[in-house]
Amino acid sequence: MQLIVQPEDGVVAVVAGIRAAKKTLDMPIFRLDHLEVDKAIRSAVKRGVIVRTLIAHTNSGGDKSLRKLEQRLLATGATVSRTADDLVRYHNKFMIVDSRTLYVMGFNYTHLDIDRSRSFGVVTRNRRLVQEAMRLFEADFNRQHYSPALKTFLVSPGNAREQLAALLKGAKKQLLVYDVRITDDAMIRILKERARAGVEIRMLGKLQKKDLDAQVEKFPGKLHARTIIQDAKRAFIGSQSLRKLELDGRREVGVILTDPRVVRQLVSTFESDWAETDAGRKAAAEKEKGKKK
Repeated sequence: MQLIVQPEDGVVAVVAGIRAAKKTLDMPIFRLDHLEVDKAIRSAVKRGVIVRTLIAHTNSGGDKSLRKLEQRLLATGATVSRTADDLVRYHNKFMIVDSRTLYVMGFNYTHLDIDRSRSFGVVTRNRRLVQEAMRLFEADFNRQHYSPALKTFLVSPGNAREQLAALLKGAKKQLLVYDVRITDDAMIRILKERARAGVEIRMLGKLQKKDLDAQVEKFPGKLHARTIIQDAKRAFIGSQSLRKLELDGRREVGVILTDPRVVRQLVSTFESDWAETDAGRKAAAEKEKGKKK
């Protein structure tokens, strides 16, 4: 399993995945303006790879923006399908290479997300994860019903609320959270219960309600990550924030992982980011002051 850390890793891992495709490439695409990704898709089509792309039926840019994206993808030679309109938005970000390798990402194929924002992705060949992602892609591509069947592959709406709640409830010592904005009442209640149980909770991002015994700091830069690290042992990486709409009304995708190396990388990145916040600098200053006594 491989972790992608943005913006440090840039577009290299994604382009490498597209270039590695020999037979098939399936890609839900919400936004695309990164030329390297565009070039890689064109190259894949030219060498005979069957490239299927799936774009949302709506986004904040409106139909004109979607039509432009559709035309751009068609120009590469890829097959393009639009999602159904049963959900408010289809916002998931993943890629399946040759039905063998799965990329699950919190970032879009844009310069803003890849080159300037903190976000994460994961690359895996776990057979069950790949197969479940294929089931989802086929269902959405063909506008058919999908029912989640794997607890570690989180899909909104479906099993994401249940599995993210379980991840939070399972924390015994610590929760480290990246989230653009947490507003879901049920999730906040769980966080409050964990805080009362003595769990250390630190968040980079925004929290709607302040009456929670947690340290919440603004991310020192552009934040696009939705990530939770439980007790430095398990982690969630995906596209859904702890917000009702993203849990219950939009198509979002994420994974829960236990790979020790990847979890350590996530913890290390969080601690490095935390050190750049006001709370982090204050803690470092107090620690240094204590050494001088």
